[in-house]
Amino acid sequence: MAEADARSRTQLRRAVLSSYLGSVIEYYDFLLYATASAVVFAKVFFSTLDPLVGTVASFGTLATGYLARPLGGVLFGHFGDRVGRKKMLVVTMTLMGVVSVLIGVLPTYAQIGVWAPVLLILLRVLQGVAVGGEWGGAVLMSAEHATSRRGLWASFTNAGAPSGMVLSTAALAGAAAIAGEDGFLTWGWRIPFLLSAVLLAVGLFVRARVEETPVFARSQGPSTPPLLEVLRRHPRNLVLSIGIGFGAFVAQGVLTTFVIAYAVQAGFARQTVLNALTVSSVAAIVGIIGFAALSDRVGRRPVVLVGALAMTVWAFLLFPLVDSGSTALLVLAVVVGQGIVHAAMYGPLAALYTELFSTRARYTGASLGYQIAGIGAGLGPVVFASVLQGTGSPLLVSVVIAACCLLTVGCILATGETSRRGLDDDAHVTETGRTRVA
Repeated sequence: MAEADARSRTQLRRAVLSSYLGSVIEYYDFLLYATASAVVFAKVFFSTLDPLVGTVASFGTLATGYLARPLGGVLFGHFGDRVGRKKMLVVTMTLMGVVSVLIGVLPTYAQIGVWAPVLLILLRVLQGVAVGGEWGGAVLMSAEHATSRRGLWASFTNAGAPSGMVLSTAALAGAAAIAGEDGFLTWGWRIPFLLSAVLLAVGLFVRARVEETPVFARSQGPSTPPLLEVLRRHPRNLVLSIGIGFGAFVAQGVLTTFVIAYAVQAGFARQTVLNALTVSSVAAIVGIIGFAALSDRVGRRPVVLVGALAMTVWAFLLFPLVDSGSTALLVLAVVVGQGIVHAAMYGPLAALYTELFSTRARYTGASLGYQIAGIGAGLGPVVFASVLQGTGSPLLVSVVIAACCLLTVGCILATGETSRRGLDDDAHVTETGRTRVA
């Protein structure tokens, strides 16, 4: 028994490390694109457009990746629920690494004309498919290996997103410092994308040492395809999961992407904004893990609820703080927004989504709900850039963010507490997320 427990603990540590590193790599690549879309792509791939229109077009290519994420969730979720979590995670990591390297060598608009943005969009779609498949499997590898503190262990996958942001912004900042302003737009921005090859090699090495989850190994395969199983057994939970995550993702899109372009247009130097974003992302890593651990004690619902209500208020403070012109207030705006308020909304979601679906439909259900909600992070910057172009005022942007957060409030109130139920007991999953007593 002692030997089995030690083996279980070893596998849990490996699973958590693998999930965290995999998420870091995936989101390094995915959010590297997001940051580059705010500071580079409008000038490199949409150079013939008006600067503000070019920013909107650049954010549009960013959105295509988010729109493709549900497809990746369904595709990899289907096989992840059929043949196992681990095999799909190797495929998703490899796909993301290869695509990012290809973006790093992509010719510009000046070199091949309209084919440059076309190929950029195609590669962005493939990025979205990879991330859509990665998140669900990575979360399940940690959650299904855990025997306690599921919120804490699963949260390391979500902490990989701001960790990837730290790496991506640091890589872009380093490339900008090395190449200079002109060199950065010419060739320097490519360096961080090419570094994905190194991260891919490290990630695959770690992931190869993790075994399949015991929960999946003990389960019986569904008689119907996993997607149909989700739609038949868990339609309400699927809808609620989309609503719960939507506000968090809209806020994420604002705090990690839109605010970069907004702050630069407000007069801040690009490097100042990237530095502020790096600090806020470090704070988010701690916040996500901390609030997820808290959700193991008090429940998922209270933590997400307080975070969503706080973000409703912060949406109206964010832009005035940026407009102040003060670097200190800019840092305060993004650190509190991302590192505390958004972290409370986002941290418990990994465990919460895992707990809403049965084992042989869990990869598909959790991925689909999470990735459809994630479209908010892709569409948000596009919509907000268009609104800003039309009105010149960020007030309407704040109103939309607040409305999306109130949607999260309504959906989390309608969802039963999930933190106390086991993942093995598929027969006891109800449409409220509560555990039914047999």
